[in-house]
Amino acid sequence: MKTLRIIAWASAAIAGIIVVLGAIALITNISLFGLNHVVNYFHTANTFLLIAVALFIATKKCCCDCECENDK
Repeated sequence: MKTLRIIAWASAAIAGIIVVLGAIALITNISLFGLNHVVNYFHTANTFLLIAVALFIATKKCCCDCECENDK
């Protein structure tokens, strides 16, 4: 489970970097990495964020046999 959480954090970090690159491309009006449309950066970042959220939900340790009831 710890490996999946590391992958989730890496995916979120990559998405953050892509969003920053998209913002830089939008502000400076240059084409980074040969992408002509800024929306391509945000579509890619959306995919990485979706992967991160799915992995965070999948690794959440809350099930019927855990001690969640004792935390209340």
